[in-house]
Amino acid sequence: MLKSRILESSALAHGFFTRDGGVSEGLYRGLNCGPGSKDDPARVIENRSRAMAMIGQSAEALRTVYQIHSTEVLVLENKQELTPRPKADAMVTNVPGLALGILTADCVPVLFADMENSVIGAAHSGWKGALGNISARVVEEMAKLGARKQNIKVAIGPAIAQKSYEVGPEFPAPFLTHNPTAKKFFIPSENPERHMFDLTGFVRAELEELEIGDIDLIENDTCTEEDLFFSYRRMVKKGEADYGRQLSAIALNG
Repeated sequence: MLKSRILESSALAHGFFTRDGGVSEGLYRGLNCGPGSKDDPARVIENRSRAMAMIGQSAEALRTVYQIHSTEVLVLENKQELTPRPKADAMVTNVPGLALGILTADCVPVLFADMENSVIGAAHSGWKGALGNISARVVEEMAKLGARKQNIKVAIGPAIAQKSYEVGPEFPAPFLTHNPTAKKFFIPSENPERHMFDLTGFVRAELEELEIGDIDLIENDTCTEEDLFFSYRRMVKKGEADYGRQLSAIALNG
């Protein structure tokens, strides 16, 4: 498990979980927390329980959504179970004892916290979420719960690195339409008409424009660090049948 220096606090529990410490086997070896995978559901449940134990939370505390690469933000106002899981890609809450969980396998997990006002958030930011600036939506919803923008600290977790993220000829056009300065996050690939995209760099730049309190970027490459992370892009390159998902989570201690 990896942690962010800026989210270390007695008021918070958080973690960017790796493959270490789980019970899954084969393609899912380790701590696969993704119910959307074809892994044994009992093993996924056990892995999620183990992840929560690593940050001092109960298995019942964890909430995850049905991620659809949107900019939808779910506001959790109580400890009601999310059954069935709502379609969204981010959550915010001011309820202690709820762990907001994001599942990724190359996309960017982003954890948010205003510790002074006890408001937290978590977002799943793939290229679609980044293009729609899901981070700004999270900050907006946190503010409605009493957060102050200048107090919000944000940790960007492990994701696919630019050296591993080749995108097709349809890029970078959508990003340049959104913001011409986004050109700096794309460099030419060795393959014609393709680029290598710095997704985490783009997400960080969007956060910097929000003028929030502090930003931390954990620089790992989920695609190349196979011992530590699951990766959709690596699965495609290797021709494997499926892939696991790592969990990132944050909770307000009760």
